[in-house]
Amino acid sequence: MSGHGHTTYPAAESPSRLHALGRASVGLLVPVGVFLALFAGFLWLRDTRASQLVVTVAAIIWGLVGIGALYWSFNWFVTRLPVHWQSKIEPLIFIGPAIAFVAWYMAFPAVRTAYLSFLGRDSEVFVGLANYRFVFLSRTMRIAFRNNLLWLIFATGASVFFGFLIAYVADRTKWEKIGKTFVFLPMAISMVGASVIWRFVFSIDPDVGLLNAIVTSLGGESQSWLFMQPVNNFFVMVPFVWAQTGFAMIVLSAAIKGVPKELLEQATVDGATEPLLVFKIIIPYIKMTLVAVTTAIVIATLKTFDVVFAMTGGFDGTEVIATQQYKQMFRYFHWGRSAALAIIIMLAVIPVVVMNVVQYKKEDKL
Repeated sequence: MSGHGHTTYPAAESPSRLHALGRASVGLLVPVGVFLALFAGFLWLRDTRASQLVVTVAAIIWGLVGIGALYWSFNWFVTRLPVHWQSKIEPLIFIGPAIAFVAWYMAFPAVRTAYLSFLGRDSEVFVGLANYRFVFLSRTMRIAFRNNLLWLIFATGASVFFGFLIAYVADRTKWEKIGKTFVFLPMAISMVGASVIWRFVFSIDPDVGLLNAIVTSLGGESQSWLFMQPVNNFFVMVPFVWAQTGFAMIVLSAAIKGVPKELLEQATVDGATEPLLVFKIIIPYIKMTLVAVTTAIVIATLKTFDVVFAMTGGFDGTEVIATQQYKQMFRYFHWGRSAALAIIIMLAVIPVVVMNVVQYKKEDKL
């Protein structure tokens, strides 16, 4: 009893808090127990000498049942928490596995790769920035950086330009579906397959190479297109542009169809010419789609490997960062330099992704 006639209970909430804490602690034992059981099952599947069929079937069943059990156990744990905690923790039950997978398969390997980039050939001796000095001072790497810049500008620009042009023109023809189908078909081919096709096209033998067959039929001489430095880099880009144009066309075509026809008709009535419609109405209206398509292709050019490797192997001045990374790892067995190149590629891609996210946030605020 206080001096002013009011009764106070300083420890009134203590039992309820202790009770809630006890329930949460007990509830946590359930998901922990489920996880340990799943881990024990994983160890058994890894070490068992049972037949491959039995292990495969058991792994599928164990995985499906395990995921369901984990979700159920974590959800049960959340229900044991105080109400004001449930609303904050419950969303993590659904996004937690995704975050865990991203951390395990992307974040941790990136950190480990960064660590390896400061080690020597066999990842045993600390060499500081020696691998990065090679990356930025080597003549081979200067050629690779130059070629990646060419890819970034010309391969991306050509893919987006032709994709937009075909999408815009095809939208106004009666053969739209057939035309778009043929343009999109290269996307169904692997980049290695597309590269092999175009390697035959550029073959120096006019009996094999379509381009040299045309040149010789017109009275010219057969050319080694893939060995003519430095223009051979642009020939190597052709399979990439051939495939990515279809991707850009499909996405941009859908965006162009979303432009209100009333807006275009009103602009036409007001005397707007075709170029004015494109640059003043259509492009601003589909800006975010253009940004998304360009970003995707830019990232693909920054880490391009398969096209160059299949076309020229990176020789004759066509080396790019990714092919050099492959060679450092699997031909020269220099893990430190390969890790440094992987970090360079990652650092080159990150700003593009960040700019894309920032642009989307600005668009959402408008």
